Amino acid sequence: MVNPHGSFIWYELMTTDPEGAARFYGNVVGWTIGDPMPAGDVEYRMLGKGQDFSGGMLTLTREMCDGGARPLWLGYIGVDDVDVAIEKAVAAGATVQMAAFDTPGVGRMAMIADPQGVPIYLMRGASNESSTAYQRHGLGHVSWNELMTTDREAALRFYGEQFGYEKAGAMDMGPEMGEYSFIAHAGETVGAVMNKAPESPAIWQFYIRVADVDAAAETVKAGGGQVLFGPMAVPTGERVLIGIDPQGASFGLVSGGGN
Repeated sequence: MVNPHGSFIWYELMTTDPEGAARFYGNVVGWTIGDPMPAGDVEYRMLGKGQDFSGGMLTLTREMCDGGARPLWLGYIGVDDVDVAIEKAVAAGATVQMAAFDTPGVGRMAMIADPQGVPIYLMRGASNESSTAYQRHGLGHVSWNELMTTDREAALRFYGEQFGYEKAGAMDMGPEMGEYSFIAHAGETVGAVMNKAPESPAIWQFYIRVADVDAAAETVKAGGGQVLFGPMAVPTGERVLIGIDPQGASFGLVSGGGN
């Protein structure tokens, strides 16, 4: 892995219905969903357009669901050393959700929850090639990483100290929501941090780039999903929406904008 420490290098959909999720995201995003791959005791499929992979899809078993797992999008942050990163994060208030483990040919990874309880994977990839799962303007790729948290200032400190994120400006969202803090990594603005609404979960929300958010909104609803927010214009010149897929996982879509 040659991505800088702190880069988003992978995205994973955890779902209870892989066939249903494949149909939904195939129609909404245009992804081709791969056949199940052998991955130990779990079923895993690749998401993307041909060999241009944008992420993966993990099928949740009944045992996983009984243990508290639910349909959800998760991100992977690339780190120089998984074990060192875990130790440092725990010292700063994070908790280990899944101990570090190795997957041959893939890499070493672990799951932590940040000090506000938001889950995120840490990973050191086995490949010497750069991950292209995150692309700010790549169709069919995650284009924006938005942390909705219970403590925006604390989250900015944590991700800054652990992964090198820097505040890159802000937008006032009013007295109830407060500040929308843009975050940059390795010289590129890659997302933002905001205080979540009282009724919303604390999560990383990932926005997938599509050709036309307004058209995609109709496809979301026709495919059994829900549009919770938008489509609406944002200051970047883009249009966005937040939805829930038929299995219950929250996702974002984005289109338009400049460079």
